[in-house]
Amino acid sequence: MKNYCLEVSGDFACFTRPEMKVERVSYDVITPSAARAVFEAILWKPAIRWRIRKIEVLKPIRWISLRRNEVGAVVPVGSVKTAMNKGSGDLGLYVEDERQQRAGLFLRDVAYRVHADLDIHPDVGANNPPAKFWEMFERRAAKGQCVNQPYLGCREFACAFRLVGDASDEPASITETRDLGWMLHDLDFTNAADPKPRFFRAELKGGVLAVPDAESPEVRG
Repeated sequence: MKNYCLEVSGDFACFTRPEMKVERVSYDVITPSAARAVFEAILWKPAIRWRIRKIEVLKPIRWISLRRNEVGAVVPVGSVKTAMNKGSGDLGLYVEDERQQRAGLFLRDVAYRVHADLDIHPDVGANNPPAKFWEMFERRAAKGQCVNQPYLGCREFACAFRLVGDASDEPASITETRDLGWMLHDLDFTNAADPKPRFFRAELKGGVLAVPDAESPEVRG
């Protein structure tokens, strides 16, 4: 296990609250699952696992209300299977017919310092020593390389990232303290066919959000 820190920032972000059925409303702070996705965009292998430990909020929490066009449908799975069996079929999705306009409450001008542990699966074998994955991540993160573009909740909200060496040399987080309520921790993929969301009681203390381990009793389904 080795701890890493990334500074991530962007113009807009939306970490959607699952209880909002139609309109998109963001959590006040990046969720652990969204933070994990940023690390995985830089390096992901079946042999590794990212565990988010702490999130530092670097800029004041600010909001913006936007109205956007979204596609309100997906291609039915049944149509895809039928087309595969027949060898032909209409799998097109006509945006003009399925367009919906929705309002959203998003975050703007965000920046975080995210601390995460890089865990290595114990059964990876002698040909995959931990140092191999550490060096791979450090090289990619230092050069700004990634497998896919990291984003802040929604794919259209791309983010910049920077590998932080010694966080003690970096600017301090904001000093705000507030109860963030129940926040999405991550999805439980024990049953891969039906992953379940899990939540924890989030509290921002002096601009820092401590994230409990997934196996902690603080994390509930």
